[in-house]
Amino acid sequence: MNLEFSEHEIQRYSRHILLREVGGEGQARLRDARVLVVGAGGLGAPLSLYLAAAGIGTIGIVDDDRVELSNLQRQVIHDTAALGMPKVRSAAAALARLNPLVRVEAHECRLEADNAMALVGRYDLVCDGCDNFRTRFLLSDACRLAGRTLVSAAVSRFEGQLTTFRAVGGTPCYRCLYPEAPPPGAAPSCAEAGVLGAVTGVLGTLQATEVVKEILGLGEGLCGRVLCWDALAMRFSTIRLPADPDCPLCGEHPRFHDLRHHERAEATA
Repeated sequence: MNLEFSEHEIQRYSRHILLREVGGEGQARLRDARVLVVGAGGLGAPLSLYLAAAGIGTIGIVDDDRVELSNLQRQVIHDTAALGMPKVRSAAAALARLNPLVRVEAHECRLEADNAMALVGRYDLVCDGCDNFRTRFLLSDACRLAGRTLVSAAVSRFEGQLTTFRAVGGTPCYRCLYPEAPPPGAAPSCAEAGVLGAVTGVLGTLQATEVVKEILGLGEGLCGRVLCWDALAMRFSTIRLPADPDCPLCGEHPRFHDLRHHERAEATA
């Protein structure tokens, strides 16, 4: 690990370096880290901004959408001038303006069964900023199979939740929380149900906090716990999430050993 910093880096990250829990060694770990953010929308926007500000050395962003006017109410990494631009390019430009020391790898594509393992495998830690259950299941399965920690957040209307899935034995995975996707229409998207813009900011910022904690080994992580936030009541609560011994992915007798089950599901959809 290279512990040498330029004067520019010392000034930029001085408030981190002053923290005894971080210091120069911790900031060097952040600089060496490679983090993948799947989704450059409501969650990925604040998440990516704070990761770049923190000095994460390499940030990968996966998204195949373009910036639309309805995005700007919550996706603060984009602006009016970026309308019509691919979200990954708009996000990369914003992160470069914020912190030119950070390397941004833009993946202008949709996460699919045929590219998920390759994308996930290039990074140390992965963040779920998806907006649909299909991609969430695919990403979580890929992270577990690739041995990558996944920091996952979700929002709807005035609520949000956050948890961390570590790919180690005895810890729960996403399928322990949701064994299977809900039927169509049971869980409406933000485009269907709406969402308070600031809710995505709170959850995305909390997500960035958990990413930094995981990289630095600080505090108590959210593995095995789900943090829930009700914005209208301004109430946080935490529920325990045990590993499911019957889970098809991480249980005692797993049935999923690769991502071919996603391909089969697509073929029969």
